Amino acid sequence: MTRSKRIGNHNSDKKKNVSKLWKTKRRTKDLDQIHEDMKPENANKLLHQEVNCDVTGNAQFYCLHCARYFIDQRSLKDHFGTKVHKRRLKQLSEEPYTQEEADRAAGMGSYIPAKKIKVETQNIEEEMRIS
Repeated sequence: MTRSKRIGNHNSDKKKNVSKLWKTKRRTKDLDQIHEDMKPENANKLLHQEVNCDVTGNAQFYCLHCARYFIDQRSLKDHFGTKVHKRRLKQLSEEPYTQEEADRAAGMGSYIPAKKIKVETQNIEEEMRIS
């Protein structure tokens, strides 16, 4: 009997295309960057952006937690009920890592567990923004 071509051989992990693994076309913001955006001064800027024709929905419909733009108010509202958005809220509920925590993990201090942060879906302005 011979091995199936779908299974491959023992060296199949060496043949993977490295450039495909490193592509950044659909890369989203990391959780610590989103925590930075969730601060009130940054959140206000992101939620009330100027009209930009190069961005989806003219940059008027933005999900702060997922760092995504949407075409219209309805699609943004539908997004708030999806698994993707709820999963991101759950990920954001944990406090971001700090340098002090990394030092404690390396043995320079005693361990303190990560705190939970209450994260709620952003408010939607019901009136349509037309500019």
